[in-house]
Amino acid sequence: MSGGEAKVLSTKPLLESEAVWTKLVLKTYQDPNGVRRTWESAERRTRPKGSDIDGVGIVAILEKDTGPEVVLQKQYRPPLDKIVIELPAGLVDEGETAEEAAVRELREETGYVSEVLETSPVMFNDPGFCNTNLKMVHVKIDMSLPENQNLKPELEENEFIEVFHVKLADLWEECIRLEAEGYAIDARIANLAEGIEIAKKFRL
Repeated sequence: MSGGEAKVLSTKPLLESEAVWTKLVLKTYQDPNGVRRTWESAERRTRPKGSDIDGVGIVAILEKDTGPEVVLQKQYRPPLDKIVIELPAGLVDEGETAEEAAVRELREETGYVSEVLETSPVMFNDPGFCNTNLKMVHVKIDMSLPENQNLKPELEENEFIEVFHVKLADLWEECIRLEAEGYAIDARIANLAEGIEIAKKFRL
């Protein structure tokens, strides 16, 4: 997937009446000293009724004889006008748990069938800017299963995703290499890679 295949053609302000996915809000609040202040922020319009999260990120681990590998994706993102290195992820459907959403999204985006291992607490992506949140769901992929041999992703018409794998032990170095090649690195991958490096350094 090369950067020349997709690009931003124009940018203009988005009217509130035209926005489908997000909205801008002005919050008035009182700070710890009792001073009245305002804060501009963004909110998603897509959080399902009755759900406490917008979506899920998926740490999908391939169990291999040569060591565990993590499933990553290359996907063009118009806000950055770059191809971004990401973990599989997606929005939660109404009535769906985080775990159900993770298994479904991974199958749709990569074709892999997985088993849930654990789920993180609710995480906020950028709390100084928006209220968007998610849970990280850790899953394992059994490569001996027949359905994981002949992968059949179910991508939507506007999804263009390239799937690849990286050894967990090499994730930090791969992030550095991919950034040098011009890719943008999603914070969830960078945080995972940094955590692995810290665990190595302090022998956790």
